[in-house]
Amino acid sequence: MKLRTLAAVAALSVSMFAGAALADGRVAAALEAPVAAKTKIVAGGAVFVCDGAECVSTSAPSRAITAASCKALAKEVGRVSAFGGETKSLDAADLDRCNLSAKADK
Repeated sequence: MKLRTLAAVAALSVSMFAGAALADGRVAAALEAPVAAKTKIVAGGAVFVCDGAECVSTSAPSRAITAASCKALAKEVGRVSAFGGETKSLDAADLDRCNLSAKADK
């Protein structure tokens, strides 16, 4: 019985550490022009808070760092000059694709 309990605790510990390693992270977008007012936007499965010339999601899934997610954000807030997280960022070609659907300045 003690061995089963020890095995269960070990399995739980491993799954908790694995979950932390795969946890969602921070994704940020630098905007070419600041937003007029602080706003929240959902793009790529992440909730971005846009304030000034930056939009940040503090718990975005790794799949949120794509040109498609960037497009969804740019459609709402305008052209994006940088988009990424701690381990991955969009390159120039992806940013060009992102900005194809950027909200036009009015």
